[in-house]
Amino acid sequence: MWRSLLAVWPFVAPHRVRYFAGIIAFGIARIFEGLVPWLMAIGIDRIDAALTDDAGPPLDLKLPVLGIIGAVSARYLVVTFARYCVRSTGLAVAFDLRQQLFETLQRQGAIFYNEHSIGDMMTRAVADIGLIQRLISMGTILVVILVYATVVGFGFMLYLSPILTLLLLPPMPIVYYYALWSSRQMGSASRSVQEGLSDLSDQVQENLSGIRTIQAMAQEDNELQRFAKTNDHYARAFYRQDRVSSLMASVMPTLAAICSITIIGYGGHQVQQGTLSIGEMVAFMAYVSMVVQPFRVAGFMVNLFQRAAVASQRLFEVIDLAPEVPDRPSGATPAQIRGRIAIEGLNFSYPNAAEPALSEIDLTLEPGESVTIMGPVGCGKSTLLRAFVRLLPVPQGTLRIDGHDVAAYPLAQLRSQVVLVPQEPFLFGTSLAANLSYDDTSRSREAVSEAAAAADLVRTIARFPEGLDTIVGERGVTLSGGQKQRVALARGLIRQAPVLLLDDCFSSVDTETEERILTALQRQRTGRTTVLVSHRVSTARTSDRILFMDAGRIVEAGSHSELLALGGRYAELERLQREGTETAPVNA
Repeated sequence: MWRSLLAVWPFVAPHRVRYFAGIIAFGIARIFEGLVPWLMAIGIDRIDAALTDDAGPPLDLKLPVLGIIGAVSARYLVVTFARYCVRSTGLAVAFDLRQQLFETLQRQGAIFYNEHSIGDMMTRAVADIGLIQRLISMGTILVVILVYATVVGFGFMLYLSPILTLLLLPPMPIVYYYALWSSRQMGSASRSVQEGLSDLSDQVQENLSGIRTIQAMAQEDNELQRFAKTNDHYARAFYRQDRVSSLMASVMPTLAAICSITIIGYGGHQVQQGTLSIGEMVAFMAYVSMVVQPFRVAGFMVNLFQRAAVASQRLFEVIDLAPEVPDRPSGATPAQIRGRIAIEGLNFSYPNAAEPALSEIDLTLEPGESVTIMGPVGCGKSTLLRAFVRLLPVPQGTLRIDGHDVAAYPLAQLRSQVVLVPQEPFLFGTSLAANLSYDDTSRSREAVSEAAAAADLVRTIARFPEGLDTIVGERGVTLSGGQKQRVALARGLIRQAPVLLLDDCFSSVDTETEERILTALQRQRTGRTTVLVSHRVSTARTSDRILFMDAGRIVEAGSHSELLALGGRYAELERLQREGTETAPVNA
């Protein structure tokens, strides 16, 4: 547990002055708190003396009364300052952890997101970091109160009655070993709770993202049953955790009651013998309460620490990951990419895949060349495009741009000058204009309009009452599939990149619209490298070169006429499409 919690220390260290100031202030507050029973004992003894000795001096309670008022007031001020210091540290650490987690997630690639669900990442970013924040803000307070209250309380108790204090020590080993056993049980239960919460979040996120499909296929009842099973698993894990915590919460008051019986029994004997005054007896009981009170919430403390330890472990499983695609530029690459791409012996396999996604790819693209890549489902077309922009870890020396290894370029420069428009368009829930100028919000309205025109969006925009200022909704929900693809295409065109990679951007667009877009694309991309993935021969025929892939390899390469003359896979596809047979494979 402690090793997991120590991982949080580098995030606490920048705020350590404020943090330790709060801890020290809590110690001072405990001293003021400890003075109250002592002053109360003085007052009680003076009252007792005045009641039993009529000839004695008049009753004077100024010292105990003013002392208690002063001690309580000072404690209030110090505790307020201490809580501010500790809780603001917790907020600051949570802020830094979220920033670091988000930064780590930004640096991961396709392999990471294939293995980790969005719901799980949301749970780590919200629930797990929230538990760490509670540990620092609340757990620190409980621990320092436990330590300081024990030290101050036992100090005053030893001063008042050493023998009675020693009689209270035997239950302490029981407390220690029970807390140790409970912490182990709580650790296992807490991990089950956090994993159950991740499963729950993941299922809810998946369900709501696909709610239209679920409703269209009338699967609401099946989804409810599936959710009920996940929810039941989470509830059972939580029940186990609460059972351990509740058991500990019931044991500690029992031990406190044993202490109280000891005080009343032997303490009363000391009062009777005259070795302990009534006021000191009352004060002693108050100090025992000060010592025992933190142990009453020991179950909660163990619960909090174990859950935070599990949360820390889960969190740093992600934070400590190295970037899937490291950004280590050589500093020797040109500031402007021309667009010559050379691939030699490129191989790539996804984790746990039975077959390689790319195998012995050899290819050279010249600046200004237009190339279309075709092939059946899963042949590696999209994987090859992702390799161009290092969305996948490409082996060193296998892919070069303008004579430099692709890894030598800064990622920001590479992905701003080699632009990939992905197969599945993602739109943000803002306006059309904001989506088109996502990479540079300072773009002029004219540039946005030109890109929209090139993607054949003019008539679509004209039908919207607010034009380019129309809010498209979450993930572009107000747009059709073809409209989304054209918005994503315009977002790529507006960047005027030396190299443009289009991953089947016309799959949801009719052939007439596609023809208009291709005409605008040829005009705008003159002198710039363009690579297009498509399953339509009508799209490929205008390219300078066509590559046909199968099983991760390039099996045919040439112009439209050359491949027809070859009579191979491309020629067969052209014949089928020309004769009207529907063959529309999906990209890899």
